[in-house]
Amino acid sequence: MILSDSRILEEIEKGTIVIEPYDRKYLGSNSYDVHLGKYLAMYNDTVLDARKHNTISHFEIPEEGYVLQPGQLYLGVTEEYTETHAHVPFLEGKSSTGRLGIDIHATAGKGDVGFCNAWTLEISCVHPVRVYAGMPIGQLIYFPVEGPVINNYSNKGDAKYNGRTNKPVESMMWKNKF
Repeated sequence: MILSDSRILEEIEKGTIVIEPYDRKYLGSNSYDVHLGKYLAMYNDTVLDARKHNTISHFEIPEEGYVLQPGQLYLGVTEEYTETHAHVPFLEGKSSTGRLGIDIHATAGKGDVGFCNAWTLEISCVHPVRVYAGMPIGQLIYFPVEGPVINNYSNKGDAKYNGRTNKPVESMMWKNKF
């Protein structure tokens, strides 16, 4: 079951869903539109290693936009900071974004109950496309949770993406034990 617009509004009123900045005009019938933040990042190395800390370089999207290139992974970030305290948030691309050949996440479309941050986007494209800071990039949908949550993300000691940021965050896979 997905929350409707009226239920999303109720949860915002209760404080179980937080969206900053929030603008009612971005609330759809069962989703909330999020926008591309002003920073992108790219990995510094051409070969990434899951056991090592792969560093990234951030850059600001210029006013005239930035042309994404196929075959390149870009990390982006949502303009919106979100908190979800009683629901599972899913981030999906908008159909208009997809029709430009832009994919906003490789595998990480689901958040956890207790996730509090802007969303890092794993952006790729099928042909060169110009993007702009502030453009609609995706939509959040919310699913209710059945039963009490024992392991809230914001309280997990090993949660790797808890720090509030307005810039994309690189993979922290290297912090896992394997």
